[in-house]
Amino acid sequence: MDPAAVNWNVTIDDFDSILTYDDQSVWITPDPSVPNFDPTNSPWLRGTFHQTTTKGASVSLNITGPALYIYGSTGPAFGSYEVQIDSTVLRYSAYSETSKNVSTLLFAASNLTFANHNVVLRNIGAQVDAGDKGGDGFLLDYIQSTIQLAPAGSTVKNVTFEETDPAINYTGVWGHNTSPAFSGGGSTFTSGDGASFSFSFHGSAIYVLGDKKNDHRLYSVVLDDQPAVTLNGISGCGGAFGLTCEQQAPSIKYLASNLDGSEHKLTLINHANVNTSFFDLDSIVVTVPSQYAPRQLASGSSSPFTNTTASSPTTSSTLSATDANTTSGPGSNTSAALSLFSTMTNPILFLAFTLLFLFRTSTRGH
Repeated sequence: MDPAAVNWNVTIDDFDSILTYDDQSVWITPDPSVPNFDPTNSPWLRGTFHQTTTKGASVSLNITGPALYIYGSTGPAFGSYEVQIDSTVLRYSAYSETSKNVSTLLFAASNLTFANHNVVLRNIGAQVDAGDKGGDGFLLDYIQSTIQLAPAGSTVKNVTFEETDPAINYTGVWGHNTSPAFSGGGSTFTSGDGASFSFSFHGSAIYVLGDKKNDHRLYSVVLDDQPAVTLNGISGCGGAFGLTCEQQAPSIKYLASNLDGSEHKLTLINHANVNTSFFDLDSIVVTVPSQYAPRQLASGSSSPFTNTTASSPTTSSTLSATDANTTSGPGSNTSAALSLFSTMTNPILFLAFTLLFLFRTSTRGH
């Protein structure tokens, strides 16, 4: 980890929209909106997971930062999986003789180059020829990615903009829900095709937060002059398109970091299309540092790792999940499962986000 920066671990739940599942239909997920759903007594973060037995099933994520940690499950029903970072493919096994039924560190790398990385997590099932004695299953609980917010010694604060803040400019038709479950007591939603909002800000990182449901679909985000990023807001369980399977905890709809001190503009557009699918906005959180020092992104390297020491995963063999644990991780599983974001270097940030998001639930009127 870079001691010259304020490092921050973003916890990305399996339901967060910045994860892209190649085919949601081959993943089994709990329904967080059923009456007996109890995330507080679950071994999984927020009580949810994505599980598959389909070989080739994958989920992808784009990150910018020096570290990545993947949590899931091990047991006799689980087999091998691949972690592809850019063009480097790493292979591991989640097999163990007994089922632990607890979130386990499956992969850790704290020596990534500071660059934009594409991460693909792929289930490949039992690999008997490589000594894998498991089944074809794989379970993802959550992912942690380290971002950097400011140079070391800086102070950092988080500013929350509720959906009613005049700094957010809406186009199209937007409705409003009122509930004490939402941040600030409400949220706004649209099913309009092309309905959008824009938001200008100063900060080194930005998070767009909202809920998820099966009546959500595609939306795109443009930050400054960067290419548009298209994401999917579907919750991924509960069957057909409709008012089912709501993730009641706030999910990350968009994340950007390593921003400079100039004014930035974010525009989000709902692509409702023929389904008149929804997008819901709960709040926007901006990280504001006392100093700005965005890192120059690394380029031209054939490897996503800064070195080839023992702390870097090995690409030539199938390793067990316990082998993956040899790379230094972000901390205990218990502390990571208590909040949406967990800090590595700044307890003030941890407290602020914990107070905002911890055990919050939401309902929606549309």
